[in-house]
Amino acid sequence: MMRIDEIMEYLPHRYPFLLVDRVTEVEKGKLIKGYKNISFNESFFQGHFPNNPIMPGVLIIEAMAQLSGILGFVTVERKPADGVVQYLAGSSKARFKRPVLPGDQLCMESELISGKRGIWKFDCRALVDGEVVCVAEILTAEREV
Repeated sequence: MMRIDEIMEYLPHRYPFLLVDRVTEVEKGKLIKGYKNISFNESFFQGHFPNNPIMPGVLIIEAMAQLSGILGFVTVERKPADGVVQYLAGSSKARFKRPVLPGDQLCMESELISGKRGIWKFDCRALVDGEVVCVAEILTAEREV
């Protein structure tokens, strides 16, 4: 399990763009699970949408990509402090099943499909109360900074 202080060692993101609150399980080279607590105080709810707050789908994809990036780093035993980052390089097969609302806990799972020369492919899904809200394949690219 990783709490926020350790997560921040693996991700260069900071408020308001750090979208992983906790890692609950990680198996090097295989899978990672974690979550993001969705608060009404999230800045994106001001405009998406007034009187009908819904987490933007692109941010759900970003949250799954951040979680996947942690798995990539753990797998190769590196961190941003080593001069590398994991960039979101692509997504495919994204499907949104239902809205994510304030008060939800966005539980995410990412399974490593393949990794070659710093390009990682993950099979991801996000759930709320055990119900799938989003699925996607995510690509990340490890690059030196």
